[in-house]
Amino acid sequence: MKKILQYTDFPKLDFVNRGKVRDIYSLHNNLLIVATDRISAFDVVMSDPIPGKGIILNRTSIFWFDKMKDIVSNHLISTNTADFPEECAPYRDILEGRSMLVKKTVPLPVECIVRGYLSGSGWKDYQKNKTISGIQLPDGLRESSKLSDPIFTPTTKAPIGEHDSAITKKEMEDIIGAELTDRIIKISLAIYERASKIALDAGIIIADTKMEFGMLGDELILIDELLTPDSSRFWPQEDYTPGYPQKSYDKQFLRDYLIAINWNQKPPAPQLPPDIIEKTRKKYEEAFKHLVN
Repeated sequence: MKKILQYTDFPKLDFVNRGKVRDIYSLHNNLLIVATDRISAFDVVMSDPIPGKGIILNRTSIFWFDKMKDIVSNHLISTNTADFPEECAPYRDILEGRSMLVKKTVPLPVECIVRGYLSGSGWKDYQKNKTISGIQLPDGLRESSKLSDPIFTPTTKAPIGEHDSAITKKEMEDIIGAELTDRIIKISLAIYERASKIALDAGIIIADTKMEFGMLGDELILIDELLTPDSSRFWPQEDYTPGYPQKSYDKQFLRDYLIAINWNQKPPAPQLPPDIIEKTRKKYEEAFKHLVN
């Protein structure tokens, strides 16, 4: 396994931003996105990295971008470090396997979530008033129930350390416009439908997933990551039992641990025990092996 990468420091490159997981640098008219081994839970970055996680995220996104390119364009230019600008050369050993050269876009200020099953914050919202993001759902659903049809439930994009907030379709229209909202909903549902079929063939249920979009001039394109264990809930199909929380191949294992120790879900993050780090790493590896290998 390659060396753990928690943060990057590339003095010869133009640093732009450090997200929860990715470090971003400007390269002329493009961006260099580096997937580190950081992990966040409840919108807080943990103090301990998950070894090899960034490489898994990078390869998983590449797999899904390729599967969806006829539905919508994405920002990927190359993952081959030999194609990167010359100023990246001193850092190629670090960048190998965990970086993308991408088109520079104007990111849209919303996160686009598709839910096919009732879990996580969606389940909590449903218990309050049978709605998620203003969408009325039928009575009698249980935790992890499969929805009759997938639903689109957008959120705000909160700064690091703050929680994203669910918004309605109307509120999304107020932010980015009705026409763009409708296009994004159609595309997001199409991606989820195709991905769900591919994953089921591999024995995995995609309970929900988050996508992000940006504008390249007048063109709407997919950005950031796609259908990774960081941005999705992956459940083993053979163990699926509605009415309960599910076994998972994603960061839900870490969330469950943090809930069990009664962490207040605010910075600073607690230190993670070695066994929790290792078990989380194995969850990510299992997802990758099922879906991509």
